[in-house]
Amino acid sequence: MARIDVLMPQMGESIAEGTLSKWLKRLGDEVKRDEPLFEISTDKVDAEIPAPTAGVLAEIKVQEGQTVPVQTLVAVIETDKAAAAASPAAPPVAAAQRAPAAPGGTAVSPQQPTAPSRPLPPSTAPVKGGDGAETAEERLRRKSTPLVRKIAAEHRVDISTIPGTGFAGRVTKQDILGVIERGPSLVSPSPSPQPLAPAVAAPAVAPWPGDRVEPFSKIRKITADHMIMSRRVSAHVTSFFEVDYSRVAELRRKHKAADAERGVNLTYLAFIAKACAENLRKHAVVNAAVSGDNIIYRQDVNIGIAVALEWGLIVPVVKRADELSLSGLARAISDLGERARAKKLSPDDIQRGTFTITNPGVFGSYAGAPIINQPQVAILGVGAIEKRPKVVTLPDGTDTIAIRTMGMVSMSYDHRVVDGADADRFLADVKRTLENFPEGAI
Repeated sequence: MARIDVLMPQMGESIAEGTLSKWLKRLGDEVKRDEPLFEISTDKVDAEIPAPTAGVLAEIKVQEGQTVPVQTLVAVIETDKAAAAASPAAPPVAAAQRAPAAPGGTAVSPQQPTAPSRPLPPSTAPVKGGDGAETAEERLRRKSTPLVRKIAAEHRVDISTIPGTGFAGRVTKQDILGVIERGPSLVSPSPSPQPLAPAVAAPAVAPWPGDRVEPFSKIRKITADHMIMSRRVSAHVTSFFEVDYSRVAELRRKHKAADAERGVNLTYLAFIAKACAENLRKHAVVNAAVSGDNIIYRQDVNIGIAVALEWGLIVPVVKRADELSLSGLARAISDLGERARAKKLSPDDIQRGTFTITNPGVFGSYAGAPIINQPQVAILGVGAIEKRPKVVTLPDGTDTIAIRTMGMVSMSYDHRVVDGADADRFLADVKRTLENFPEGAI
């Protein structure tokens, strides 16, 4: 009999925990290798997690609605069906059906006595310094994630003074944002203090008769927190450029039949991603990240493509986009979008982005000012692409009004590291590439 551990996967490089939102199999069910086993939510993605092996779901260690650190034991699969069938079968407990709380707030199962506190997993066990005592740096790293430490550094907050509400007392993103909202009482003194941005608490709003009240979904709450955090962390500025897509439209018409035979759909988004990928290497500061007082210039060009889903927003990443052909980029974008909508993204699919493109133009938006996807320093917004009148200059120097395929692109960038001239030079090169796209690149 083989027992295979199923662990909470790490769905992003800065993700320390995940919420098991739904079991797709019940205790005692037979599962196939790579068959969806459960759904999880993190601040990066909602995804279905496949079974690592075929067998029988013998144990469920984490219930629906629970949030646990990555690499926590979630379930056990036994490859011997007969042995697993001997285990007592019980359906997974949903968050709304959890056992009542005992005095002091500890949940008690109606079927079992309260279990003693289990030891902390290795990822949260105290780390000792050279003399056996835990150092301040070790304590900070044990009690927080890289994202939390970054927010604390930006706002000069001493994490060690914050009572954490996460697993084993870990300071969560909600904890640090709550401290910032409440004011500067925990802010460390600085030789040259900079005032915190004023925090405005959201007022309580009472529903009126006939209103429908719905709590935030997990992904909506995560998105809201991430957007607020990004606005606090980065100095947002947005530049706007108008692009003449007539050359791209001509190439799409000319190669449509051949592309269809190859199973490739050369969308405008694929051309835009290709133009960005080619120019990000030249404009390295746009393909960067901020860490404290340091700028990290990324070696790889990994472009995130925002995908709007019925239940929220997700940003899968095309790795090394500058090394892909136009058709390769188009295939990668299409594949990621389809798997995002089917909840089939893997942890690697949503990690290590260096630049993001969002395309609200598909819904008719003329232009917008998107919020930066942390810890990146820039995000490109694509407006609606449509035929519009435009003044063009003829070869003889005279002007005329012509019908051209036009659209706006906007880029929000972090003015802490990206100057307006840097952003505009990058956008000018992207515009030039799109308006003079070489046919040989098809």
